Parts: sequence; structure tokens; C-alpha cells
Amino acid sequence: MKTKSLLFLFVLLSFISFAQTKVNTDDLAIKKNLTYFVNSIKTKKIDQAVNCIYPKFFTIVAKEQMTQILNLTYNNPFMKIDVQDLKFGAIEIPELINNEYFSITNYSLMLKCNVNSMNDEMKKQMNAALINKYGKNNVKYLANEGSYLINAGMKACAVSKDRKYWKFVILEKEYKTELAKILPKKVLDKI
Repeated sequence: MKTKSLLFLFVLLSFISFAQTKVNTDDLAIKKNLTYFVNSIKTKKIDQAVNCIYPKFFTIVAKEQMTQILNLTYNNPFMKIDVQDLKFGAIEIPELINNEYFSITNYSLMLKCNVNSMNDEMKKQMNAALINKYGKNNVKYLANEGSYLINAGMKACAVSKDRKYWKFVILEKEYKTELAKILPKKVLDKI
């Protein structure tokens, strides 16, 4: 009786361990690819970052236009943005839909945004926009540096055909209509 109980317990633990290993493999691959994407932005390698974006996204925004947007955002002389920290939140178990795997990935970036070169009116508008987007508790103005420190909570959809190499689409409610052209309804419902 003891032997059967021990054998059952061993099989159960093996099954649970195997299931968790599979989830961790997906998590690790998503984290690795998302880290590469964020580091590409951080080091101002915008073309490299654009290559991390889900290719179907370029049916909504042209690849060249996306490159310009990222360059204007992260290589802007009026507002220098420094990506300081990447932290991962919950990563959903990938779901197979139409021969592609989709996983909603929550993460946050600590951004330092230097606004010294802006005039007072532009700084006021920037302050309002940042608070509106990220919430008052996530935006701090460092007067001595003329910079904002922003804890930017983000959500992305990781997409893969093989569960090894993942591409990303940043998920924001205000772009849900456009994203409906490229993402399954099941994914959009989670935004």
C-alpha cells in the first residue's frame, strides 16, 4: 500500500514539474525576446527594435513610419527619454489561435524623461499628458534634474509560430479599433 501511494505521489509530482517546466520555457522565451526589444530601444537601436514588432502590425502602421515614431520618441532632443528598468508582471500561458501562439504579457518600465529644453507651457502639457496616461502615483517630477521619473505599466501581446521566437504588439485601449485588424477577438477582449 505504501509503495502504491509513493508511486502515485512520484508520478503526480513528475507531472506537475513537467507542466511547470513547459510554462517556464514559454515565460523565459517571452522574457528574453521582450528584454531584447526593450534593450534595443534603450540603446537607441531603433531598426533592431522595429524588427521585434509583430509583422502584421505593419499593415496598420508602415514599418518606416514606426521607425520614425520610435526615433522621434527616443531620439528627441527636446525630451530625452532614458529607459532605466524593466520588470515583468504576469505572463499568460500562450494560446494557439489560427496557427499562431498569443500571450498577454504585463511589464513595467522605469523611464526618465528629461524636459529641461522645454518651455514652461510645454512642461505643463507634458505633465498633464503623463499623469493622464500613467496615473499621478506613477509620475514624479525631479525639479533638481528637470526630469520626470515614470513608472510605466505596460501590456503587450507576444505572438509566435514556434513558441521560441516572439514578436510584440503594445496593447493600449485607445488603439483597440486598429488592433482589431490584426489580433484575434479573444486577445482584444483582454485589453
